[in-house]
Amino acid sequence: MANANRPSGLSPVKHLLTGEYNGQANVYSIAAADTNGYAVGDPVASSGSADGNGVAGITLATAGTGNAIRGIVLGLGTAETGIFNPDNLNSTTRPAAAQSGVWYALVADDPNIIFEVQEVSGGTQLAAADVGLNANLSSGSNNGYFSGWQLANSGKATTSTLQVRLLGLARRPNNAFGAYAKWLVKINNHELAAGTSGV
Repeated sequence: MANANRPSGLSPVKHLLTGEYNGQANVYSIAAADTNGYAVGDPVASSGSADGNGVAGITLATAGTGNAIRGIVLGLGTAETGIFNPDNLNSTTRPAAAQSGVWYALVADDPNIIFEVQEVSGGTQLAAADVGLNANLSSGSNNGYFSGWQLANSGKATTSTLQVRLLGLARRPNNAFGAYAKWLVKINNHELAAGTSGV
């Protein structure tokens, strides 16, 4: 049976050091002038700034070698009545246009989180021999609910500046090597941890 085509960006599934992922994340700000669209599952990078409350800023990550990632979006929202409230982060998307005020994102930014991500359908599909190598992500538009980012299968290598480490397939029925395979990955080129060479 063919793998289902259901891209949703990167989803945290476990922790490299402690086992199960416990939902921990940090709040970041998205500037009102930022015109990127955001969705749960999108990778983000530091913007190099902060909001008026001193909450560190992020922007949408860039796919490709050398582009570091801060973490993955788990929730989005605005400040209620002008007051910063990290509990109001229950939106799945932020529109792709400048906004009237600052938005906030809950971001899974621990470098040891393991994520699940869908492989693209084109190109030469990744195989068992590729486990342990590094690869890049492929950007994509969200569907109004979740991220459209996927795992690229071109350019896989041992290079330490590639974005993710291939840890193997998500182990469940109806998932096999080939188009739309669901992979387990760890962010390799992470802003909070040095990238390592693949094997």
